[in-house]
Amino acid sequence: MTLLGRLPRPRTLRARLIAGLVVLLAISCAAVGVAAVVELNGFLTRRLDQQLQQAGPAFPQSLEHGTYKPSDHDGDEHGDTRRQAAGTFGARLLNGQVTSAAVVPASDRQDPAVTLTAADRAALAGLPADGAGHSVCLSHVRDYRLMAWRGRDGDVLVTGLPTEPVRSAVTRLELVAVIVFGLALTVAGVAGAVWVRWSLRPLSRVAATATRVSELPLASGEVALPPRAPDSDPRSEVGRVAAAFNRMLRHVEDALTKRHASEERLRRFAADASHELRTPVASVRGHAELALLHPGPVPPEVTRALERIKAESVRMGEMVDDLLLLARLDAGRPLERHPVDLTHLVLDAVTDARATGPDHRWTLDLPEDPVTVPGDAHRLQQVLANLLANARLHTPVGTKVTVTLEPEPGAAILSVHDDGPGVPEDVQPGVFERFTRADHRRRPDASGGGAGLGLSIVAAVAEAHGGSVGLESRPGSTTFTVRLPT
Repeated sequence: MTLLGRLPRPRTLRARLIAGLVVLLAISCAAVGVAAVVELNGFLTRRLDQQLQQAGPAFPQSLEHGTYKPSDHDGDEHGDTRRQAAGTFGARLLNGQVTSAAVVPASDRQDPAVTLTAADRAALAGLPADGAGHSVCLSHVRDYRLMAWRGRDGDVLVTGLPTEPVRSAVTRLELVAVIVFGLALTVAGVAGAVWVRWSLRPLSRVAATATRVSELPLASGEVALPPRAPDSDPRSEVGRVAAAFNRMLRHVEDALTKRHASEERLRRFAADASHELRTPVASVRGHAELALLHPGPVPPEVTRALERIKAESVRMGEMVDDLLLLARLDAGRPLERHPVDLTHLVLDAVTDARATGPDHRWTLDLPEDPVTVPGDAHRLQQVLANLLANARLHTPVGTKVTVTLEPEPGAAILSVHDDGPGVPEDVQPGVFERFTRADHRRRPDASGGGAGLGLSIVAAVAEAHGGSVGLESRPGSTTFTVRLPT
């Protein structure tokens, strides 16, 4: 992984805009700084070359005649050295060998002689006598800008000026550029952050409104959407986004209002229909029972018909009661809230299941201490009965069913596990919805079954108690888990 790949990347649009602004400004500052440094270095170097051209070979000529003294830089009859600045280097080469070299001292008490290493002598010998400036580093002296000419005696005369003033000026410019550009980047970053934040305020309001909408439970019930995002300039991109978002919220609110009204009408219809059906169903059942008690002879066909009428009226009455319970739970009717001993309910429910399903193997896994939850004992008993009836009716003979009750911090976990064929994958997503049935695949020999309301009642009662219900199923292992707060 490269270093660039390890650098943190800005996540938000605001951070990206600020980072982009700072990076572009940094690149611009770096380009300006580099161009200024290069230009200044070139300008000062050319000035040195001009000074060398003006000075000419006067200083090395004085070395050629051997008449130079420390005071000669004030002028002598052998060479005009009055214009030679302190630190000027002069050397004479004959047949590629340095015969003499000196530096104009800053005072008369300094020795003008210099010591040259073999590398220095080789660099001087390789210097072309073309009257052009060349930068050479003399190890025991310093960096020089040197210029060489051919003398009248076949020798080479070299004059040089130190490049220290050029390097000092360039270094000072680099330091000033770093400080100025650093301050400019800092000020631009702060100002850019303020500007970008101010420019993106409408978008931030849209994001805040969208966040509040995303936190609303939209699956069912009446939904009150938050206030719309504030309007902004419709000519800007952010303004168009805010306007489109507000239009979408209006459409969503209209759809949710219509859906809630439809749910309310359906809920009232189910409750009213269930309530109204209880009386005629009970009447049909009562008349069937009364006819079966007739003392006179009754043909067998009539007796069987009356028994079927009685059985179906009982089944219809149970279905009507389930629908009425679901309608009341959907309407938010509060349940009783009393301490309920779940351990006792589980024991009673498994005992009843053993009596009604002796062909199944029923096992218990209970804690040593009783588990108590606040709730409606009758409805929680109905949850247990429905789960056990589901395991009994939809699994083959000999299936092992295990009921487990576990206390957890703040919750009680009730699970019903069986080793039957499992719930088909295409049925699992809607297994807790109403009128969902999979009898022919869970238990091929099942000739009947409920109306598909048992598990929906389990889910509705668990949610009414502030809990939840879940399913994990695969061939050979099916577990329904109910979590109830304690």
